Amino acid sequence: MSLSLTLPSPAKLNLFLHIVGRRDDGYHELQTVFQFLDYGDDITFTLTGEQTDIRLAQPVPGVPDDDNLIIRAARALAAHSRRPLPGVVIDIEKRLPMGGGLGGGSSNAATTLLGLNHLWQLGLSLDQLAEIGLGLGADVPVFVRGHAAFGEGVGERLTPVDPPEDWFLVLKPACNINTGKIFSEEGLTRDTPKIKIAPAFEGDASRYRNDCEDVVRKLYPEVHQSLEWLSQFGPARLTGTGACIFGRFPTESAARIIWESKPSGITGFVAKGVNISPLHKKLTELK
Repeated sequence: MSLSLTLPSPAKLNLFLHIVGRRDDGYHELQTVFQFLDYGDDITFTLTGEQTDIRLAQPVPGVPDDDNLIIRAARALAAHSRRPLPGVVIDIEKRLPMGGGLGGGSSNAATTLLGLNHLWQLGLSLDQLAEIGLGLGADVPVFVRGHAAFGEGVGERLTPVDPPEDWFLVLKPACNINTGKIFSEEGLTRDTPKIKIAPAFEGDASRYRNDCEDVVRKLYPEVHQSLEWLSQFGPARLTGTGACIFGRFPTESAARIIWESKPSGITGFVAKGVNISPLHKKLTELK
């Protein structure tokens, strides 16, 4: 067993996001499709001699270790094992913007759960890891399970699906969005009719949208302007509560042509949509 392991922590897109109700506890009922991208962070786990000493190689600026989902995931997994474990130093090569709607923190937590399950030789199932992950955040289970999915509930009820694996141009406008603020807005649509899984990939794609988009456009002019620009080249959509937006293209070259003409001050990347997570592909290679 190697003492060190580097694994991908991929981004996700919400290909659409419908808010179909609000629960008594204040949480919103959603319907969405999650698809992974072949782009994201890389996380390296290195075992140490110190018993169950879990630490980051470098602190994340502005995020105390106790609040970092990587540390929280590692500690939750160690607590679940109920036995002494080797310590671990965790180093992250960060590419995904924080607060962009790409699931970076949730993906980091899932990579930590699967990576340390492998290194610590715990033998936990995906069901067990997803249950631990749900305690960390509603989006963690889809990254743990590693297959594109139709999500319901708060996003935790998952049914595997296989949307087209197209190319995406993802742009990050120069703003950070407060998810809680978006979901607390009075003008947010909360009564979109529920759909079944199969129609989500059939017929008129304009029937599907991100219900957060109108509110985000109103509150964040940078997102509105970026969506208007990208919409010149085809349908453009917000992912999650943003701030990242995306456009779908049939080929990498088509996406890169638009990327080269993007307005100044906007960051982003071109990536391929994939239905099997790069994390799971890498772990399969290790078996």
